[in-house]
Amino acid sequence: MALHITGDTAADELLTENPLALLVGMLLDQQVPMETAFAGPLKIQQRTGAADAAALARMDPDAFLEAFRQTPSVHRFPGSMATRVQTLCQTLVSEWGGDASALWTEGDPSGAEVLKRLKALPGFGEQKAKIFLALLGKQYGFTGDGWREASAPYGEDGSYRSVADIVSPESLTKVREHKKAMKAAAKAGK
Repeated sequence: MALHITGDTAADELLTENPLALLVGMLLDQQVPMETAFAGPLKIQQRTGAADAAALARMDPDAFLEAFRQTPSVHRFPGSMATRVQTLCQTLVSEWGGDASALWTEGDPSGAEVLKRLKALPGFGEQKAKIFLALLGKQYGFTGDGWREASAPYGEDGSYRSVADIVSPESLTKVREHKKAMKAAAKAGK
């Protein structure tokens, strides 16, 4: 399994190999293009020298913020997102031993249980948690019972609704078209 989300080989390799990077990318996927959000973990690693929850959690908040602000910035809202990433890492350390993958591996959880665990994380609401669960099931090898149902509608096979469906430049285009159509429908009051 190799992820192809950002169009940057090094960023995609980090997402593939490091569960925390994938989780942080999902956290950053807000008000920026998906590729920018999921390229963020590589920028964080390059600028801080760290890619594990414990190291990021204990970093000086001002130094961590500076890493987010360097050009090109990790996110268009570096202050709030640096705080969110660090809070996420602190939560992973205190509740999951610093292991992001424990969210979907510890105790052989069902899709519903993983969804519950994700929604308990700072910065993960219902929709973000469902999209991440769909990403785990569609591309990251998670096979917990009922993951498609728990991640609905994002877990639907053959859909192009979210980052969970991006496996190529063509699928990225289809996801963008879907998101554009959804925004247009919402704007039209449908």
